[in-house]
Amino acid sequence: MDNKIKDISVLIAEDEEQLLSSMTEYLQIFFEHVYVARDGISALSVYENKKPNIIIADINMPHLDGLSMIEKIREKDKTTKIIITTAHSEKEKLFKAIKLHLVTYLVKPVKSDELKELLLNIVEDLRKNSDNIALKNGFYWNQKRKILFNEENEVDLKEKEKKVLDFMCSHPNQTVSAIDIYNHIYEDQPERDFSSNSITSLIKRLRPKLPEDTIASIYGVGYILYNK
Repeated sequence: MDNKIKDISVLIAEDEEQLLSSMTEYLQIFFEHVYVARDGISALSVYENKKPNIIIADINMPHLDGLSMIEKIREKDKTTKIIITTAHSEKEKLFKAIKLHLVTYLVKPVKSDELKELLLNIVEDLRKNSDNIALKNGFYWNQKRKILFNEENEVDLKEKEKKVLDFMCSHPNQTVSAIDIYNHIYEDQPERDFSSNSITSLIKRLRPKLPEDTIASIYGVGYILYNK
């Protein structure tokens, strides 16, 4: 499949090796970013490092079961879409799961067509209510993942360019000063001396990676990012 989904990522947490392998292979047909974990602790680590948009987790896993893992995630994150899978309808556990804001639960064996339809509906919902900030000409900035996309293709940005764009996208169609941008980039280094040239250089490198006239210079004031 040429047009894989690149702006939405999926984590599969499953301890049955064969099932994990088949689900991963199937989802890689549709998604560019598919992460895997074989137990709850590993899944939690992947979640913390990769921040997937969708999690498919087995209700019973070694080291940390699915519900306990989800409870830990939900302590700080109420929005990531989570689906649980179970070998059979375990009423007590599923009743507990209601409080965890799950999308749904699927009884194994999971049907491929059912899973595909469910995930594509979730993708559509995420895109409607996402952290994406629309820019010009099909470009958008994903605030959660700190990635710039041109349609569904990721645009390569350096870390400081990401910080500049993230700051400006949080103030769209507003003038921001060079010193405000500088302070945002180096917020962890307050002792650094301000350098307007470093910001000018960063903006100069960032502009060609965006649609024309996305960032304008306001003489003597700063810069403005137009997203309309």
